[in-house]
Amino acid sequence: MKKIVLLGASGSIGQQTIDVIHSHREEFELVAFSVGSQIEVAQEILKKFESVHSVCIASEEHAEILKCQFPTIQVLSKDEGLIQLAKIADYDIFVDAVVGFRGLQPALAAIENHKTIALANKESLVTGGPLVKKALKQNKVQLLPIDSEHSAILQCLQGNRHTEIDKLIITASGGSFRDKTREELIGVTKEQALKHPNWNMGGRITIDSATMMNKGFEVIEAFYLFDIPFDKIDVVIHKESAIHSMVQYCDHSIIAQIGTADMRLPIQYALSYPQRLEMKNAETFDFLKYPTLHFEKPSFERFPLLKLAYEVGRKGGNLGAIMNGADEEAVAYFLTDKISFLEIEEYVSAAVESLPFIQDPTLEEIIESDRLAREFVRNKVNASEN
Repeated sequence: MKKIVLLGASGSIGQQTIDVIHSHREEFELVAFSVGSQIEVAQEILKKFESVHSVCIASEEHAEILKCQFPTIQVLSKDEGLIQLAKIADYDIFVDAVVGFRGLQPALAAIENHKTIALANKESLVTGGPLVKKALKQNKVQLLPIDSEHSAILQCLQGNRHTEIDKLIITASGGSFRDKTREELIGVTKEQALKHPNWNMGGRITIDSATMMNKGFEVIEAFYLFDIPFDKIDVVIHKESAIHSMVQYCDHSIIAQIGTADMRLPIQYALSYPQRLEMKNAETFDFLKYPTLHFEKPSFERFPLLKLAYEVGRKGGNLGAIMNGADEEAVAYFLTDKISFLEIEEYVSAAVESLPFIQDPTLEEIIESDRLAREFVRNKVNASEN
């Protein structure tokens, strides 16, 4: 039985991870988890899984409540608590499903703790890719992707040699505004942006899907996950989201992974790898529901943040931390109606162009680059309001 530590249990990926663990109680055991501010979710999970011995919640006040209600459970709080969960001795797989930059340090701590990483936190590789890869190598730790696109690539690579790969093809839904021109994006609302046509996801990732910043992050992730140069990583808009990604080989054959839009599949594959388990309480893929599949090359003019991600990925250094920090901050402002949709792109691009570049940053310099990027966006927003 594999023992699991889960960060981000109250989010979309976290909740589906809980479902996978509960559906395969003979295979997996949840021993620790974190939630954000949703104490009710923490209470429900603690009542459901007697195996849990540690929990982390963002608020110290909520932590005190949980300590009183569950006196035998170790209760931690804040970001420091996430790192403490990663350092627990007795577990096998660390599922990093928190959203944002705060997932990097716990991931590094889990790697140094010699635990297998199941990664849904793309920011860990976008901001700290070189540090993560170095730590994985030094500690001889395996990292398995949970993103549906990277899980699809991993599955398509099975049984083939790395030297036979011609290119990776990452599919993208195109997001909420995929059929709109840039002129039609002027004045779009957060309510419109949050209506993703295919997936049910959290706020930030849904907005990042609409700008295709999220797909840019996935390109950088693929570079670090699969050791493939950026020139051999393509993105194609595939509106049906039936094909989750593809690998083209040197003989021009293409292997694609097809499945329903159910994130439990890549989650379960990462937890059970290299085995496959039965997918319970789910529909099988029905080809008859997809009589036609559409593919379209994304325009860098239409999606400038996708272009920016390729540029940032190629240059490396601390630019990923700057780009991600600026994006997190800008999206948060958009979701509170402080800036327009198109200003997200404007502020992220300006931060990357304006802030100091560091070729080989330390963890401390990556953390500082993230802080500076957020401060840059805040100053931009404040200046526009005055």
